[in-house]
Amino acid sequence: MLVSILIPCFNAERWIAQAIQSALAQSWPHKEVIVIDDGSTDGSLEVIKSFEGRIQWESGPNRGSNPARNHLLALAEGTWVQYLDADDYLLPGKIVAQMRCLEDGAGADVIYGPCLLEHSGTGGEKRERLPIPEPRDPWVLLARWFLPQTGAALWKKAAIVDVGGWREDQPACQEHELYLRLLMAGKQFRYCHDAGAVYRQWSENTLWRADKGRTRRLRLEIIDRLETYLGEHQQLTAERHWAINQSRFETARIAWVVDRDEARNIVNAIRHSDRSFVPAGDAARRSYRLLYRWLGFAAVETLAAWRRHLFGASPR
Repeated sequence: MLVSILIPCFNAERWIAQAIQSALAQSWPHKEVIVIDDGSTDGSLEVIKSFEGRIQWESGPNRGSNPARNHLLALAEGTWVQYLDADDYLLPGKIVAQMRCLEDGAGADVIYGPCLLEHSGTGGEKRERLPIPEPRDPWVLLARWFLPQTGAALWKKAAIVDVGGWREDQPACQEHELYLRLLMAGKQFRYCHDAGAVYRQWSENTLWRADKGRTRRLRLEIIDRLETYLGEHQQLTAERHWAINQSRFETARIAWVVDRDEARNIVNAIRHSDRSFVPAGDAARRSYRLLYRWLGFAAVETLAAWRRHLFGASPR
């Protein structure tokens, strides 16, 4: 079964050779590698051309990552597609491990698993596995933002085509928005425990990092759509409902540091959704939960900021 490895590239001269080499090194024998240079102004295109004869490639004006992904999808001949951002790379057995998940004959449209986060900087490189916790209900995982980065999944081409491809005007949270439409369309998600995609974190200037307020807003829009869909289709279980509001709560805590009105609006959305909600997890340990019940979100966050200022600690 052919797998198409699809690499969009924009100004990734430093990384693109490793991305292409990792695609060519995949131990899955039935593969094609297609690269699009999306209007790079550095030396990326020359690096891509150096792989002539081993890959397919095209170049064109800069249109953005999702239009590039959709064009790559149209070029792909494979039943399955592996997306790979130009500044990331794959371990050699990534595709083999995920294709083996199909050997039991059960169907799947998205095969997903943990990714490896690699921190690159002047101090060298450090890699950590980003686990995907149980129970692995994909609705819960999406609500909690645990479904992985684009390259960690293997996608059935027909499934992406069926939901209309990547949304071309989605500036951030792009894979999450696609995950949502796939779930709403009833596509099947399969978990594979192997981690073979390396997501490199090397810059604060990526689109989602440069405008964190917009990224929060887009995340909350996806959460709202998810809740609305599940409610309208009588699929909003207690576990899914809590996961939705836990995600809102975690976003509100992040927003509080920079925009308290934004954080209050998020908390109001939680109250509207479920007045009995109580947060949990690392973002709200025992003492925080007790104070949250008694005083409410704004009071606890104000207290936490005061304690951090005085003692370097906050309710946990």
